[in-house]
Amino acid sequence: MPGTIYTFKPQNATVSQLFCLIIAYVLGTAMHSVIPSHGYWRYLNPGPFNLKEHTAIVIMSSTASNVATGMEIIAALDLFYDLKLNAAVAIFQIFATQMVGYGIAGVLRTFLVYPTYAFYPNYISVVNLLQSLHWRGALNAKKRRFFWILFAAIFFWEWIPQYPFPLLTAFSIICLADNGRHAFVRNLFGAGSSNEGIGLLSVSTSWTLITQGTPLVWPLQTQINSFIGMWLGYIILTSCYYSNVFNGRNLPFMSTALFDSTGDSYNQTAVITADYKLNATALETVGLPRYTATYAISQLCYNLSLGAAVTYIFLWHWPEMRTAFGGMRFLKRGHADIDDPHYKEMQKYPEVPQWVYAALFLVSIAIGIGCSYAGPDRTVLMPAWSIIYFTFFSAIISVVLGFITATTGFNISIKYAIQIMAAFIHPGQPIPVMYANLYGNSTSFQTLYLLQDLKLGQYTKLPPRITFAVQMVGSIIGAIFNYTMMVTIVNNNRAVLKDPIGTRLWSGWVVQQYNSASIAMGALGKELFAFGKPYWLIPFAMFIGLFLPIPFYLAWKMCDPKSKLAKGLKYLNLPIILLYIGWLPYSVNGQWTSCMIIGVYSQWWLRTRRPNWFNKYNYIMSAALDGGSQVILFILSFAVFGASGNAVDFPYCRGNPETLSVDRCMAT
Repeated sequence: MPGTIYTFKPQNATVSQLFCLIIAYVLGTAMHSVIPSHGYWRYLNPGPFNLKEHTAIVIMSSTASNVATGMEIIAALDLFYDLKLNAAVAIFQIFATQMVGYGIAGVLRTFLVYPTYAFYPNYISVVNLLQSLHWRGALNAKKRRFFWILFAAIFFWEWIPQYPFPLLTAFSIICLADNGRHAFVRNLFGAGSSNEGIGLLSVSTSWTLITQGTPLVWPLQTQINSFIGMWLGYIILTSCYYSNVFNGRNLPFMSTALFDSTGDSYNQTAVITADYKLNATALETVGLPRYTATYAISQLCYNLSLGAAVTYIFLWHWPEMRTAFGGMRFLKRGHADIDDPHYKEMQKYPEVPQWVYAALFLVSIAIGIGCSYAGPDRTVLMPAWSIIYFTFFSAIISVVLGFITATTGFNISIKYAIQIMAAFIHPGQPIPVMYANLYGNSTSFQTLYLLQDLKLGQYTKLPPRITFAVQMVGSIIGAIFNYTMMVTIVNNNRAVLKDPIGTRLWSGWVVQQYNSASIAMGALGKELFAFGKPYWLIPFAMFIGLFLPIPFYLAWKMCDPKSKLAKGLKYLNLPIILLYIGWLPYSVNGQWTSCMIIGVYSQWWLRTRRPNWFNKYNYIMSAALDGGSQVILFILSFAVFGASGNAVDFPYCRGNPETLSVDRCMAT
């Protein structure tokens, strides 16, 4: 449920898997101590809380807490099209679209789970912490005390920047000095409210914001490349806006919504007919919609990153690719030539048969098709042939995306590429474009989730059938509770969520992206994105990105491999840099300077100068900080932020100004 709340908050946070891990350990060991182990109780408490039980709980809880794209699209239909799906249809649709991805994952196991090269760097910290808790001694009294002290400290601290003194969420000396007088200062340095600015040099003391950058968990190389991208983003985004790139100078600096030629919100209801198709006659009067310059640049950078990632993988990881694809062995059920010790040890457990994954895949597609024909008043949300096409396209692209994630830990979004493809397949139809994202983009990510969990199970020797079962249970629970929470929040905060800018407390920027794409790319794809049209460069950026890594690779090949220049060129990850150039023009941005400082301190100074302390406490610290901040935010959301419909404003003060944004950088 906290993950659903974050979907409608300005901060783009997620529920920490490390927090789920620690809480599961604490509760599991406590239950073993309290529950009797004799008689019939032995079925509930057969022995000490062990590594395999712990892994199963972590997989199930993290699966349930993941926010499904289906839920976000259902919210967008409700907010912007007044299409309210039946609760059963909505829940089955969310669950079915997740299961389609799991079916695909079954085919890819021999390619993206069993081999050694598929090691999923982002999961190494999870595996290390699990093994340290169960193999190198339990979470002893000292470590437990450390966890709970930090948990309590951040719990009691986090409510201060979140509620009575929000200035601490984005503290900027430049904004304090300007006091909201100049728009340029707000755009470049502002960061306290939704879509206020890109937050240069703004410092946050709110862990709810800081944890978005996962500074205690991400490897230093990934963080450094993301920081390089952000610093380039400060320059590029600001320069493009003030240079009137994409003709966006008279629009707001940041927003994922659509605007008309005057800078007001685009009147999409005027150009969409009652059967949700383009009204060409009305379009001549209303005119074409426009993106903010920063949002257009962001989409362009995402597509550049996608193109660059493909070339990057082939240039830098060709040996692994050749091994993986040789003879197309990953399509076979067995993979006898895999020389991986984890895989060999797992062969003692029975696998989930391939026919189970195939049946799950086919049944899920059938349910998804049925739900798409069960819209209000018999509205067809997406035709069956299109669902099948985008599902199979997602299955193919999952091979490439999965290899990138398995070998580098970097997740690439293909949502803009899918939306552009759908725009030309379904011209003049906004809702099918929205659903193409669900079956084309979301399916690939659900595939990766199960593959990563299967690898986690392989590392910890959890039987594959148990991994599969807990994943299914987590998905069912998540679908029900996420939908219920979404309906509550949307019904109680409808006006704010539809506002193009949002507030410090609530923002619809996530679901607005789907709506903007459905109108701009769905209804008006040929008018806006065809060659020579206003935003033609956005789709073509995917092809441009294919060539960008080549000069860096050639320069590396010509250098002495031992030279600093060669090491520096190999250290750069161009897809990450390109992605993070367009990372900033969303939500709030007061945390990134803090992320940079904490990330370097943790992953460089502590890891190299205090390795013993780092190994013992770094990930426990991350879990405690994430957990305490997420619990208090969940409480505040219902107690005072209006998730239940009754918001309670804190009295205005120096740290909570009435007529200025919380960082005093923008007049309200």
